[in-house]
Amino acid sequence: MAKFFDFSHLRGDIFGGLTAGVVALPLALAFGEASGAGPIAGVYGAIIVGFFAALFGGTPSQISGPTGPMIVVFAGVFASLSGDVSLVFATVVLAGVIQIAFGLLGFGQYIRLVPYPVVSGFMSGIGCIIIALQLARLFGHEPAGSGTIPALMEVPNAVSNPNWEALGIGLLTLAIVFRWPARWGRYLPGPLAALITGTVASLGLSTVPVLGDIPTGLPQFIMPAFSSDTLLIVFEAAMILAVLGAIDSLLTSLVADNMTRTRHHSNRELIGQGVGNTIAGFFGGIPGAGATMRTVVNIRTGGVTKISGMLHSLLLLAVVVVLAPLASKIPHAVLAGILVKVGYDIIDVSYLKHAHRGPRFDLALMVMVLSLTVFVDLITAVVAGVVVAALAFVKQVADAQLAAAAGENTESVDGLSELESTLLNECGNRLTYFDLGGPLSFGAAADLGHHVRERISPTHHTSLVLDFSKVPFMDVSAARAVETIALDAAHAGKHLYVCGINEQVTASLEGLGVSELIPVTSRFETRADALSAARDWIFENADSANGSGNSSAPA
Repeated sequence: MAKFFDFSHLRGDIFGGLTAGVVALPLALAFGEASGAGPIAGVYGAIIVGFFAALFGGTPSQISGPTGPMIVVFAGVFASLSGDVSLVFATVVLAGVIQIAFGLLGFGQYIRLVPYPVVSGFMSGIGCIIIALQLARLFGHEPAGSGTIPALMEVPNAVSNPNWEALGIGLLTLAIVFRWPARWGRYLPGPLAALITGTVASLGLSTVPVLGDIPTGLPQFIMPAFSSDTLLIVFEAAMILAVLGAIDSLLTSLVADNMTRTRHHSNRELIGQGVGNTIAGFFGGIPGAGATMRTVVNIRTGGVTKISGMLHSLLLLAVVVVLAPLASKIPHAVLAGILVKVGYDIIDVSYLKHAHRGPRFDLALMVMVLSLTVFVDLITAVVAGVVVAALAFVKQVADAQLAAAAGENTESVDGLSELESTLLNECGNRLTYFDLGGPLSFGAAADLGHHVRERISPTHHTSLVLDFSKVPFMDVSAARAVETIALDAAHAGKHLYVCGINEQVTASLEGLGVSELIPVTSRFETRADALSAARDWIFENADSANGSGNSSAPA
């Protein structure tokens, strides 16, 4: 038991898990209502997926449950299968089984190869879909049909003929979730404050649509069913849910890694998510995945191990058993306001602000995937994005190789000169030298930060030199990896030096705001200059650490 559960951070895990549970409650209700299966199905999904994904998963600090991307797909499944719970939740069970198979077959390492603009595009597209689906509900209207287009077509009617009471409640909710002070959020999360305030404010109003009666107690077992005429729909939807949930969860795992300075086990995480979704399907819970916001809240409030994720689920279970009747008074407009904020948070605003100064192709790829996500479907968007990105990268590599074969890259240096070797030897094991060695693919970028972190982890390492001499170009994924390295170095108190950056790489780093993390005084044209500067700093500031060792070999 002690090997399976780590009780050394119990106090932080308790506080983190309980706080994450409080944040998860209004989101679970909102996601459940938006899915078509009802708010209680959202809470059941948060309880079951959250508990078993934490218990069996590979990211100890991760909080799992219903997420925006999963709800967009599940709502479409629910509508296409006419709400037949046996068929709908058979899809969830099958999606969980597929995720378990992904983990057992070692697919985790391949899912991470999806390039950043593709991930950014479909996540932003999902955020746009969530907002579109809720706009009419903010005005007290219900779209005539399911999907993005019917929801958008209802907006003009909703705006011209609003339910003023519902609109007032919706605007109040939006004001709270968008403007809630961060320092207050430590004690009362914004979504929960909006849920309570909006519900209380609506009690004296008569025309505001509310959730109505909600079942209480424990979930009932649902036997999945399949029929020949719906088998294709169920399998296709299950595959979409499995792939989307895997990507969503592993992206959140990377966020958790960067915050905790650890490294998750991607295949084990897929198995944990699969177990959670399989069991959720048997008990009427909507599917889930790793939830970024709830994971961040958990980590920031002390959650470290899987105990925090399990406690988050147990708190939600207690709420369902005791407080579910009170949820019947929650207005639809309140949940719509909360989901609009969720959709906005999913949109990759930070990338969009800098995208016009980064590589044009990456921006075009992101816009293409976003458009396909909103107006076609998620699988088409992701597959098209990955194929286009792969073809473009192959062309870039081919062009660079042809240039090298033609002798155009004469500035490239093979191996270290005698002076450079001497400088590196003098620094001993206090300096780590990394020769990036060539074009950085989005696949290599996924692990680059981890490799550098492992190399500079010993306390006697004080400086790090990154050599870009052989890097002819850099995409967004690689630039984000460099950003992670720079942040990690600053966090660990290591001094970072870079050399050999050409104009194209410089433009990418500057356009995406990464160059702000690399001071001008740390940038050098040649490798010898960077090594010399690092050596001077080491001997000027670390004379007390005179122990020498074997120098770090080029990576």
